[in-house]
Amino acid sequence: MKRLRTFIALAAVPLFLAACGNLGSSSMSSGSGNGKTGGTQLTGQATDGDYEGVIKSGHYQTSKSRGVTNSQDSGNMYNLKSFENGMLSVSKKVFSTKKYVFQEGQYLSTSTVQDWLDRKSKSNPDGLNPTSNGSTSPTKRNPVYIQALEEQDYMTQKDNKLSLGGVTIGIAVNSVDYYKKTQYGATYETKISKADGEAYAKKAANTVLQRLRKKSALKNVPIVIAVYRQASNDSLVGGTFMAYSNNKAGTTSIKDWTALADRNYVFPIESGSSGPNSNDESSFKNFKSQVENFFPNLSGVTAQARYNGKNLQGMHVNITVQFYSQTEIINFTQYLQTAAQKYLPSGVPIDITVSSTDGVQSFLSRSTGEKKFTSHVFNSY
Repeated sequence: MKRLRTFIALAAVPLFLAACGNLGSSSMSSGSGNGKTGGTQLTGQATDGDYEGVIKSGHYQTSKSRGVTNSQDSGNMYNLKSFENGMLSVSKKVFSTKKYVFQEGQYLSTSTVQDWLDRKSKSNPDGLNPTSNGSTSPTKRNPVYIQALEEQDYMTQKDNKLSLGGVTIGIAVNSVDYYKKTQYGATYETKISKADGEAYAKKAANTVLQRLRKKSALKNVPIVIAVYRQASNDSLVGGTFMAYSNNKAGTTSIKDWTALADRNYVFPIESGSSGPNSNDESSFKNFKSQVENFFPNLSGVTAQARYNGKNLQGMHVNITVQFYSQTEIINFTQYLQTAAQKYLPSGVPIDITVSSTDGVQSFLSRSTGEKKFTSHVFNSY
């Protein structure tokens, strides 16, 4: 049996869908737009930094293979979210949100991706992972390097028609390969160094590019291939992209890679460790201290921060509370708006989720370049 599974994770839906525009004001519409005539529409664009999405016959175009991965036990759901959002960030370096429209992958089927992610064998010559050497030793076995492969399509618009303008392929490589020696036995680990994982993924990327070029629709379009390093299952953050290659139309061999300096951190930083920017650490500590002093009934205040080199790109703050009164939640959220604006780093997107055992209680966010946070308190009725 193939050691594969498919994840359906709503939390990982790309961020450009978070605030879709009005369909009626979309920049393109063919047919009546009511889903009864086979018309194509766009979702609309919330900001210049978001891609519009494609709607055909009244339905959003879902991916043909999204979420197919090698089974890694419980896994780390942060990986899936950061993988997909990171692919969007890489794509924006090549495919401008002003010129291109996003469409979920339509050219790689679930069965194709499953075959590619499986080990290479006589019954599956297309496997991108190495053939098993029969060993169950953590240091001697051939590990499963490639964990996931995903496609994103980028469309261009001309005369109210969409055509494929480019494709981004994300290749996720494991930092740890989790495996069992027997079907229901204990879980063991084979660690994969960053250098080994990156080298293996880049070699596989050449094979992927050659296979894609055999598809008539993909012969003469730019294809971006990006390599992502998965975080371990016990990590409190997802992995990061290490490099990407922009391959011009018609090319069948990857010549150049662009290194990426992205990395994720958890705040507060563990004792004895340090992050890339001490000012950001101090800002978060001050915010945490103020919030905990003002509202003592808190279970924890943590944050996931994404960096490019030493530059903060964004932050997601998680606050767990032990109170449930609606008035307490309202006043706490109002206080957070003031404290976050005063203490958290400025100029970058930040969102704050306030949760209890009953679920999410309130949510605050601030977009790039904005000063004030917007908020929403979830009512109990």
